[in-house]
Amino acid sequence: MAEAPVMGEVVAEEHEHEEEVIVVGAGVSGLATAACLSLRGVPSCLVLDPRCRTRRTPTYLPRDDFVRYLDAYATRFGVRSRLRREVRAARFDEARGRWLVDAADLTTGRAERYVARYLVAAAGENDERVVPEVPGMETFPGKAMHAADYRCAEGFKGKSALVVGCGNSGMEIAYDLADSGVATSIVVRGEVHLMTRWILNVATSPLLIRYLPLWAIDNLVLLLCYLVFGDTSRYGLRRPATGPFSMRLLRPDVFPVLDVGTFSKIKSDEIRVLPAITRMHGSDVEFADGKRHAFDAIVFATGYRSTTKNDDGLIGDDGMAARRSPNHWKGENGLYCAGMNRRGIYGSGVDAELIAGDISRQRESKLQPQDEQRDVAAPVPSDA
Repeated sequence: MAEAPVMGEVVAEEHEHEEEVIVVGAGVSGLATAACLSLRGVPSCLVLDPRCRTRRTPTYLPRDDFVRYLDAYATRFGVRSRLRREVRAARFDEARGRWLVDAADLTTGRAERYVARYLVAAAGENDERVVPEVPGMETFPGKAMHAADYRCAEGFKGKSALVVGCGNSGMEIAYDLADSGVATSIVVRGEVHLMTRWILNVATSPLLIRYLPLWAIDNLVLLLCYLVFGDTSRYGLRRPATGPFSMRLLRPDVFPVLDVGTFSKIKSDEIRVLPAITRMHGSDVEFADGKRHAFDAIVFATGYRSTTKNDDGLIGDDGMAARRSPNHWKGENGLYCAGMNRRGIYGSGVDAELIAGDISRQRESKLQPQDEQRDVAAPVPSDA
């Protein structure tokens, strides 16, 4: 497992830091795993993360509120962490039966080595921003940013802005820009399931989930969406042939888009829908339909990806769990991954419980006296 190399000179480590469990990543998955281990009496667990604190938050929850919650969560469960530590590599030492984790202190530039019996990869699904390589991008003279850096429309007023990406982030940013009077366009390359939060709440109600098959829920959602939005393809938003929840089984990385008012602005031409970008010529952007439009600013709402790498089959080339649930979280030699199977916060919690339970059972087995272990492993047969 390795992460991006540290920039600048790294000073050699002075000594090893011994822990029983090392968790890489101080986001939801890492903190949940550390908390579950703490509740099970595992005293020596350390969380490493290159950031000062979390940087991504769930939709609709203010960032500062979420950060305060995570800080309080870590305090409540006694989670030990070292932030500003970037993990560069980890390998299993067969002779010692331990994981050797090489990290760098981003504040001092000093290299550090951590040694642990168990290693949990919990850097998450969204560890690195994705910005597509657009031919001619270097010629664009205006402001270009990732959605992670977008805060408000204040700096865009009086300008023409292009939002690239029609997921939840892209749609929300486009709405915010248009609502502030910015001349806004959005790139929609593929198909999208647009729905309201009310429709999502209806579809995920316990009553429907318990009594209706998935295809029936999909059909109900599509009917409700048609009643609310009509034919969205007339405005450049084509729906997939597969229903939104069946789609999640086929493409776990594809989520429905919750409308926050963006669609009404698209219908009123306050937001212009454009096809994929093919090339940039200075401030002019060329699209798949052959047309060009000039922009002053571009926001890339093109998502994130995992940077975690592993060569023993636990984590795939895309940085996500290589195995399908429910056997995705455990590897060999005490290696685990948490929150890397595209199931959101709920999946992070499930993984944390499974990992902590497995480590706890192994510890309890090793702490048992040998005679007691033999008794448990081979009970005396009864005369019956």
